[in-house]
Amino acid sequence: MAKFYKIWMIFDPRRVFVAQGVFLFLLAVMIHLVVLSSGLNWFEVAAERKAAAMTQ
Repeated sequence: MAKFYKIWMIFDPRRVFVAQGVFLFLLAVMIHLVVLSSGLNWFEVAAERKAAAMTQ
């Protein structure tokens, strides 16, 4: 663990952080598209629950 800093002698930190940022952005886009395409809509579910609660 004490020599872990040497990893930055092999990898360029700028490229690593740029690649990490691109990866996380693409992961977030993919997750959003999966959730949006699943048909899950929290607003409709909440409206239905509120309407059901109001009628009881």
